[in-house]
Amino acid sequence: MEPLRQDDPPQIGPYVTLARLDAESAERAVPERRYIARHADGDRTVLACVPRIGADPTRWSIEAEGARRLSVPGLQRVTQVGGTAGFPWHTSPYVPALSLPAALEAHGGPLPESCVRSLGVALAESLAAAHARGVTHAGVSPSAVLLTAEGPRLGCFGAVRSAAPDGEQRAGLPGLDSGSLAPEQAQGGRPRPLGDIYALGAVLSYASTGHAVPERDELPAFLRRLITACLARDAGIRPQAHQIPAELIPPAEAGLSAAPQATVLDTAAPPLLPARVVAALARQSTEILAAELPTHARTLTPSALD
Repeated sequence: MEPLRQDDPPQIGPYVTLARLDAESAERAVPERRYIARHADGDRTVLACVPRIGADPTRWSIEAEGARRLSVPGLQRVTQVGGTAGFPWHTSPYVPALSLPAALEAHGGPLPESCVRSLGVALAESLAAAHARGVTHAGVSPSAVLLTAEGPRLGCFGAVRSAAPDGEQRAGLPGLDSGSLAPEQAQGGRPRPLGDIYALGAVLSYASTGHAVPERDELPAFLRRLITACLARDAGIRPQAHQIPAELIPPAEAGLSAAPQATVLDTAAPPLLPARVVAALARQSTEILAAELPTHARTLTPSALD
């Protein structure tokens, strides 16, 4: 969470902005501007998103509406879409959250193996549910992953589609993380489910090493085969989303299944976050609870902010 800057909108629809979610250093790889905002009457706080400066607002708003119509566990739930043709926005219910890069910064390095395994399972299951409905997320990247105490949330829906239409080069475009962009999408290909798998491989690589495109020897042994397959340039070699959880659950050790030291991955539970990440979430929650609306906002009625 970062203080607002002079070029940040003071209001987004009926919501008054309180803080930026993303650090300035991470902006280039974030496909939208994300703010923690509070309704003018003070009764609810949201995560409010608007397009990057210079982005096509029409393409962005199409993806925002698509996200609003989706109901897939683990995908960031968009509950409200509004704004004008030149300044669209959407909101999601606020819970304390850190983007994956912010979580690694808070932790002081790559996440523990148990956390990476659980994170991978949760994201893969969300993508499998979307793919089963014929939906390609097309926005998976480290910045799109928000870690919360309730489990990860996958946002930035449709970022690749909104960045440029099919047939146009997307490599190097602001807002798209180059390490998470599948080669076929970088060249202008239509986003398809196996592009999400490439991006998921980059996310798991980032979570476990701090780099979306690491050297193969840099990867932990338990991820090496999976990430290598996910990041294959040939999309046909990549696994399907529903196949990935089985690769991330630790194999049972013969004769140790009942031993006290044996580790069992509870795929139904939220990932167990490192203590420093939990502390950062708690600090964010405290700061937002204590934040007061600017004086001018208290004098405005909600209709004046629409």
